[in-house]
Amino acid sequence: MRILSVLGFLILAPFLGGLLDGIDRKISARMQRRVGPPLLQPFYDLKKLFSKQTIAVNNVQLLLNLSYLVFLMISGALLFAGTDILMCLFILSTADMFLILAASSDSSPYANMGASRELIQMMAYEPLTLLVAVGFYLTTGSFQVSEIIRQPLSALLFMPGMLLGFVFSATIKFRKSPFDLSTSHHAHQEMVKGLTTEMSGFNLAIMNIAEYYEIVLILGIFCLFIINRNPVSWIFAVAFCLFLYFIEILVDNACSRVKWSTMLWSCWTVTLLTGGINLFVLLLIQ
Repeated sequence: MRILSVLGFLILAPFLGGLLDGIDRKISARMQRRVGPPLLQPFYDLKKLFSKQTIAVNNVQLLLNLSYLVFLMISGALLFAGTDILMCLFILSTADMFLILAASSDSSPYANMGASRELIQMMAYEPLTLLVAVGFYLTTGSFQVSEIIRQPLSALLFMPGMLLGFVFSATIKFRKSPFDLSTSHHAHQEMVKGLTTEMSGFNLAIMNIAEYYEIVLILGIFCLFIINRNPVSWIFAVAFCLFLYFIEILVDNACSRVKWSTMLWSCWTVTLLTGGINLFVLLLIQ
């Protein structure tokens, strides 16, 4: 079953992530009273990118982009294999560092600005990410995903504050407004692409596929808050993830970008109030 779960993630995650991206574009268009692109537009974009000539700024950028993709695949494989969630989150952070290095490897001021903002975003959400892993350990007594999903009760009952904080942080991970500081999918921002300014062709296609893996990986972590030994909980987990993704789309279309300083202190405030208080309560009830 673990092998099937890992293979399922590695093979299906980019297709599921691309489909969610298509749904995102369609819902965003409807919210703006537009028809929007076809549902499969992300896959049409990938096909076009793979057919284009790749103009690389330097030889190392492709290697760094591929490393970003590979580490995301490893992180997701560990999660869906039911192994250590702490190791999964550490590898996820390592993948983000390769993305920052890829953007920093050229001399474009926009790419370098995007890389520096991405680093600030990591400083904002990483504390809560680690608190979530610790929360799962205090709730279930294990960092193993296979043990977390076999508990009699959902972790959500013991970690509501950490869930709220992780939803807040997911807005940064999904690169949604108001926290799409390092790169944006909307043309109304003062810096549209940022990280991917100098990426084209095969390079940009790899970046997009990596984002699809990351979407599925983050939603998989959300599922851990809901899933327990009851098989019906899997259905509720999927429905819950779809609801949260819709909320992220709604926030993305309803908010404008904030300054990096606002993002940083607001994320740390939410981490302290939701994750910190929740952690304190978990320590008291042990």
